Amino acid sequence: MDGTEGLVRGQEVVDSGSPIKIPVGPGTLGRIMNVIGEPIDERGPITTTRFASIHQDAPEFVEMSVAQEILTTGIKVVDLLAPYAKGGKIGLFGGAGVGKTVLIMELINNVAKAHGGYSVFAGVGERTREGNDLYNEMIETKVIDLKGDTSKVALVYGQMNEPPGARARVALTGLTVAEYFRDVEGQDVLLFIDNIFRFTQAGSEVSALLGRIPSAVGYQPTLATDMGSMQERITTTKKGSITSVQAIYVPADDLTDPAPATTFAHLDATTVLSRGIAELGIYPAVDPLDSTSRIMDPNIVGERHYNVARGVQKILQNYKSLQDIIAILGMDELSEDDKLTVSRARKIERFLSQPFQVAEVFTGTPGKFVSLEETIHGFELILKGEMDQYPEIAFYMVGNIEEVVEKAARLAEEQK
Repeated sequence: MDGTEGLVRGQEVVDSGSPIKIPVGPGTLGRIMNVIGEPIDERGPITTTRFASIHQDAPEFVEMSVAQEILTTGIKVVDLLAPYAKGGKIGLFGGAGVGKTVLIMELINNVAKAHGGYSVFAGVGERTREGNDLYNEMIETKVIDLKGDTSKVALVYGQMNEPPGARARVALTGLTVAEYFRDVEGQDVLLFIDNIFRFTQAGSEVSALLGRIPSAVGYQPTLATDMGSMQERITTTKKGSITSVQAIYVPADDLTDPAPATTFAHLDATTVLSRGIAELGIYPAVDPLDSTSRIMDPNIVGERHYNVARGVQKILQNYKSLQDIIAILGMDELSEDDKLTVSRARKIERFLSQPFQVAEVFTGTPGKFVSLEETIHGFELILKGEMDQYPEIAFYMVGNIEEVVEKAARLAEEQK
């Protein structure tokens, strides 16, 4: 699990007699540890009396909860159009600089505030600089508290420079920390894995070093087994839940590559971040048409939520198909109905933006947590045409629909 520098032939080796065991419990919050549970944040040893093996069996059928529940994130675009299921697995797709890290930090913050739950971040085979930046941003945004004991997240890092053995096991270390909070403290835990592709990549390297015959595209023959044994531990039990958000790198943008294709089989929802939306200044830059969720079903989310979500997507899709006409002929050539569609779609686009609490230090705008009921109510009013009289700008970077009315009144006052 570490470099072999300094090891010599004939050196004495001691068998510990047990698998890798790591510290678990509240003492891990606000700390960074490596694959074998050693702290790497230069803040002394982790204070805990509890240790757990990183190799565990997935929960039995009888332990699992069958109820489908939404994990409310307080982020409008996610809760309305691609809601997360408690105990579900979410794929997070997005290039560099479209806001993945800020979205992850807001989710950590909101889950702590709304559900009183903790989060675990597993950095699997990513850049050390990114891990360091994330840690410092978490300190800056109060997600990690260096002085008190209000930290909301535990960090487990196995970076790119680590041997493949460490990178292939670090996701299990992070998962074990999360399992303690679920099984012992009965919490709804968020587990972030960045990046799930590196887990597969490390497994492929280990497989080659062990001399196994490679499978398709050079991946390990046990690819599906490795992925399945890890993903099956992420679930809802009768005690609590682990909901996992996994950043997914797609090699050469090939979605049929065995690594991402094996991951997709386990996902319940996808959150796709779009550069085009980020360029419009709309954050979070979640693509409302590409993002999906398995629980977007009237039997689970309810008839009203389902109809509002599909209504929003229909208007946005119609607007998308009208954009070519607008670009060539201009708005004046559209019918009155189409003009109304464009007007409402632009309001919806802007209303899907939201100021984040963790971004307050950068933007100076107070962040907003919007409940699911407020989100559905707001978009319902836009679809019914009850917000047609308000200007587009009033819908940008606000929380609930009441704030749109206040902002519109303020703007009208300023123009007088």
